[in-house]
Amino acid sequence: MKPAIHDFSPPYAKTTGVKWLLNELVDHLWPWSKQGWRQHKAIQTAGLAMAIAATTAWGLAANGQLGASAVIGWWLGWSVYEIIIRLQCKPYIKDGPWWGHQYRSAACMDMICYVMFKNLLIGAVLFIALRNLGLLQMVD
Repeated sequence: MKPAIHDFSPPYAKTTGVKWLLNELVDHLWPWSKQGWRQHKAIQTAGLAMAIAATTAWGLAANGQLGASAVIGWWLGWSVYEIIIRLQCKPYIKDGPWWGHQYRSAACMDMICYVMFKNLLIGAVLFIALRNLGLLQMVD
């Protein structure tokens, strides 16, 4: 008897062009799935509150009212939460280059590496942008 083959691809995996690119962007920035949202209301609500808090922290940093270490702390907290949620709601990662359409089931370490690297890149871009605009207070 053959083992069951599980499809870990996201619903948009077969799309192409701009539609695929927009779905990819949303997939990277929004850790919840429709099904996961319905199943884990309390956890999702806490996550939404955390997302608002992290966004507020970035906003305060942009206004020069929050230091870099506080933003890093919020960002790390969000990353840990995102790992837990993605393992439940979107338990897949890409296998191969970013422009490919190959997905596989994510082990815990796969998800940790994916989320931390993704959030490191997003955080670096935000820090550089805020610093170059003179909006982030750097403590000497």
